[in-house]
This record gives sequence, C-alpha cells and structure tokens, in this order.
Amino acid sequence: MGQRFLTITNSPFPTSHDALVIGSGPNGLAAAITLAQAGHSIRVYEAADTPGGGTRSAELTLPGFIHDVCSTAHPLGLGSPFFSRLPLADYGLAWVHPPAPLAHPQDDGTAAVLERSVAATAATLDPDADAYRRLMAPLAADWHKLAPDLLSPLPLPRHPLALARFGLLALRSARGLAASHFRGTKARALFGGMAAHSMLPLEQPLSASFGLVLGMAGHALGWPVARGGSQKIADALTAYLRALGGEVVTGTRIVHLADLPPARAVLCDIAPRQLLSLAGARLPPGYRRQLAGYRYDPGVFKIDWALDAPIPWRAAACGRAGTVHIGGTLEEIAAAERAVWRGEPPANPFVLLVQPTLFDPTRAPQGKHTAWAYCHVPHGSTFDMTARIEAQVERFAPGFRSRILARHTMSALALEQYNPNYVGGDINGGVQDLWQLFTRPVPRLVPYSTPVKGLYICSASTPPGGGVHGMCGYHAARAALRAWR
Repeated sequence: MGQRFLTITNSPFPTSHDALVIGSGPNGLAAAITLAQAGHSIRVYEAADTPGGGTRSAELTLPGFIHDVCSTAHPLGLGSPFFSRLPLADYGLAWVHPPAPLAHPQDDGTAAVLERSVAATAATLDPDADAYRRLMAPLAADWHKLAPDLLSPLPLPRHPLALARFGLLALRSARGLAASHFRGTKARALFGGMAAHSMLPLEQPLSASFGLVLGMAGHALGWPVARGGSQKIADALTAYLRALGGEVVTGTRIVHLADLPPARAVLCDIAPRQLLSLAGARLPPGYRRQLAGYRYDPGVFKIDWALDAPIPWRAAACGRAGTVHIGGTLEEIAAAERAVWRGEPPANPFVLLVQPTLFDPTRAPQGKHTAWAYCHVPHGSTFDMTARIEAQVERFAPGFRSRILARHTMSALALEQYNPNYVGGDINGGVQDLWQLFTRPVPRLVPYSTPVKGLYICSASTPPGGGVHGMCGYHAARAALRAWR
C-alpha cells in the first residue's frame, strides 16, 4: 500500500507484515486471529492505550468500581461461531450467567422475565403463555442451526427450512408481530424491548428480527457477562493473538494509509466515515460517494453508577436478571423510539440497564455495586438525559436515587469523541434496515472488499452488523485469504 513507514519508538517489531489491522475492537481482533491462524504475520494498530473497542472496562466513577464503557451482556459473544472455536478460557475469559437473562418490569409491581427455559418464560406471560411457547420454542431449538447463517453475509443456507421459518417472522415489524401473536401487555412489552435494540422504529419492517434473535439467544445461550468486566474479552483475544505470533500496537492512531508500512492487505475495523478519511483519493469517486451516503443510527446517552446497595426493584424478579428493560408497555417503548427518529430526546425514554455486580462481585468493593443504563437519543445529541433515565429507573425501583454514590455520563457526541466508530453516538455501526442490513457499507458481491486491491473494511458497518461476535472481522479475513490463493 503506502511506502512510508510508521515510526514506533523503541519498537522491536519488523517493518513488513502480511496484513495490518486498524482497530482492536472484537472485529479487528477476530480478523487478525483468523489471518494469524492461517500462518500469516499480523500487526494490529489501536489509537487508544488499551485494546478493546466496545469491550473496554475502566474505573469511570470511583476507585475499585469497574464499569464497562460500552457493552456488558454478550449473548452473541458466547454464541459466536468464531469465538466459540477459540481457547479464550485459557487466556482468562470466564462467562458469568445471571439466573435470568432479562426482566421487564411493569407498573403493577410484576415483571415479564426472559428465562433460559421457554416454558418458564411463558409462565410469566399470562394470558400469552401458549402463544409465546408456539412462537419461541421452535426458534430456540433451531438456534445452533441458524446462528452461522444469521451471522454470515447472505449465505447459501445450511438449513433452509429453519431459516425460512425464521425469515418469515423476522421480516415483520416488531409492533405487527407482537400485536398478531400476543394479547397481554407483558408479552408485548418483553418482545418490544428486545426489538428496540434494533434502534429502528418498531413499526418498521425487520425490527422484529432483533427481538427474535435476542430471545432465541437468551433461551439457547443466556445473556452472560465477562467475569471482571468486558475488557477481559479483549484481553483474552489479544493474548491469544500474541500467542499466534501477532502483534498489537496501542496508542498509535493511523490517519492515512500512507502512514502504514508495506503489507499484502490492510483490514479496517472502522466506520465508513473513517475509511473515507483514511483512504482519501485512493478510493474511486463512485465508491467515495457511496460511503458518504452511508446512513447511521440514532445515538445513545449512557450513565454508569457506583451504588452502595443493589437497585431496589419493586418486582423481585428483576433482581435475578442481568439486564433490565425499562419502558413500561410496548406502546410507550414505540413512542420513545419514534421521538428519537423525529430528532426529539424522549420525555420517557426506553432504558436498557445492566446490573453486573449482582452476579460478578469482582467489579466493585465488597458490598457495593455498579450498574449502567443507556437510552436512544437523536444522532449526535448533546442533550443530558440523566434526570429522565433516573426517573424511569425510580419509577420501577423507588429509592434508587438514594443508593447512588457517583455517576459518570456520556452523551451521544461524547461517545463519538471517545470512539470515532460511534458516529453520532451510533453503537450499532449504522442503520440495519431492510436495505442497509444486506448492503453495508455499499452493495458489493464481497461487502468487505473495496475497489483498492488489498484494502478491506471489517467493522460493524459490514455484515452481519453490530454486536460483540467478531464475525465481521472473521468474514473479512476470509475474503482476504481467498484473494491470496
């Protein structure tokens, strides 16, 4: 690629590699590992001082309180067809499973609960117990058949009947599917909360797919957390890469391709906007226009709390769940998400909350706790949602505010400043609607390749999209390997 070498002070590393990876998020590390497993020399460059991307942890509030800067619950991390083949336990990664993956409290003091068992979940959803079993039991049973196809770029399905059964449901809107399958408020709210992870309006086609995938994964795998913090995922991936002979250089921001030493391939775990800046005029004008037209999701506003006691949920079942969705009814959740797409910070936001120290006490001083929550906000918003988020938590956990020792907040704009891949605070890597889910970042037969020979994009802005699963990086690396044959 470029002929000018990057200067690394006191570096013992060689100046030429088979491949270079920009960005050490799960996808960048997955790409590097895939290439290293094939016997190639690899170097990863990371602008921050620690590897990890969306899987970093830090003492954001008080000493001894370990917070995950972005993601905490990782059903797709455990269920990733790629990560599951790696010896990450040998490098310090241990998964902790809350008794229940998810709870969704109601104003009457009860909660819908996503249990590992479909039957146990159905038991919390009267009058929709039978309807829930009919919908989810076949899908959950098919998880291990479907996962490789769902986490691949438009594959030839290995199990076409199972994929067709899923696809007919997944193409629907979340509100449409919930209204046609469920009569009660609990089942509709539980499904709507899971579907809202899509960051799409719940009336939009394909929004149902996110609720189905997260529900299936909850039953088949759980929604586990990494013991000690999500940083342990990045640490294990990095340690395994180094054991394969790969190298990771932190604190080194790559601004232009010309900053890199020669290599057969460069794989970029970055957003399309960053790829435009990095590659510049080397990209053909038509491809640059397509990247410039890539659509990003709304942003998020995130709070981390240090707590002197667990959150006092009115519904006791919430204390068994690692993740709690706060938003009341399906109609309330849908209204909040519509407001975001209109460019309005929602007055009563849908809140996604994780309480890891109930199940992993290593993250806080003895007897203390951490929790975090985020809500969706307009793209690039600087609006402070602290009061609105905490009011929603207090609604279902009276006395919550009195347990806060300290808080740390990040607006959508602050998240982008922390990690430029979160464009406008978008943590999903771009809109995942019917068009862009399958054509991200641009329509190409091999979506990871670019018109520049040897240059690839491997971020969440490629199929299969957002989530800690590494499959974007894995597929991009496989594309590079095929080109080398």
